[in-house]
Amino acid sequence: MSNFKVFSGSKSQSVAMGIADVLGIKLGDVKLQRFADGEFEVCYEESVRGVHVYIVQSTVPNSDNLMELLLMIDAAKRASAKSVTAVIPYFGWARQDRKDKPRVSIAAKLVADLLSAAGVDSIITMDLHADQIQGFFNVPVNHLYASTIFVPYIQKLNLEDLVIASPDVGGAKRANSYAKYLNAPLVLCHKHRENPNEVAEMKVIGDVKGKNVILIDDMIDTGGTICKAANLMKENGAKSVRVFASHAVMSVSKEGVSAAQKIMDSAIDELVLTDSRPFDASTCPKATILNVAPLFGDTINRILNNQSISSHYLFK
Repeated sequence: MSNFKVFSGSKSQSVAMGIADVLGIKLGDVKLQRFADGEFEVCYEESVRGVHVYIVQSTVPNSDNLMELLLMIDAAKRASAKSVTAVIPYFGWARQDRKDKPRVSIAAKLVADLLSAAGVDSIITMDLHADQIQGFFNVPVNHLYASTIFVPYIQKLNLEDLVIASPDVGGAKRANSYAKYLNAPLVLCHKHRENPNEVAEMKVIGDVKGKNVILIDDMIDTGGTICKAANLMKENGAKSVRVFASHAVMSVSKEGVSAAQKIMDSAIDELVLTDSRPFDASTCPKATILNVAPLFGDTINRILNNQSISSHYLFK
């Protein structure tokens, strides 16, 4: 199909350019103008009338990036676009997907409602923190998985005595899918938190002695949990520890120590991430960044041609 265009928000330029290259088109021209008080507006510098518009933007904090995506959707709808699809490699606010204590918001549901109110027709995203977030939308959600990118990389490593591990019980389902596909044992870490982003205690459930361990997670935030898990694996006799995480949040802890520094000081041998959100890999020499543009680009191409995208699901 020729009647489609891809535009990028300010936080996903690299991924959007890669997607455009995969599709064999030029990235659409959109202008962001900021006012003195911090308010901003977006303006398409080319016609989108009757066009299938794809807007690539990860909703990373701060909230300006979400607002930018909402304004781009609204502008495209008001400019008579035939359809608007939000391509969100990293869906921010996803960790607030339920009421885990009294008097808190469900931010993931609120963001879904905001996107719908702006006029989005469909969503393409990857590795939501909780799969059930798809049900927060009343429009089609194409939920992709980083396993499509990670598994070929793991297979190329050709590791013997491979063990798949999860840094917490919550990620057991995800890690178990990798373990079954790769025909490897599964090991779990049981952790106890006293405060958010702080792990008080952790234990390994399973045997890692003399094994090459691959820890699977959906994101690295402050790095405390994953580093503690990796160190524990080495203490229990692991031969090597590699971490695969879909999203590089890579925050700075309350103590002022960055996740990149924690990883460099830990027992982690390699950290494999995707470029679903911006991260400067030079700050963490252990990091390997894999490109998500081919996955998203091929998915968009299949959708435009009414083809199935199920071949991208090695497993769920």
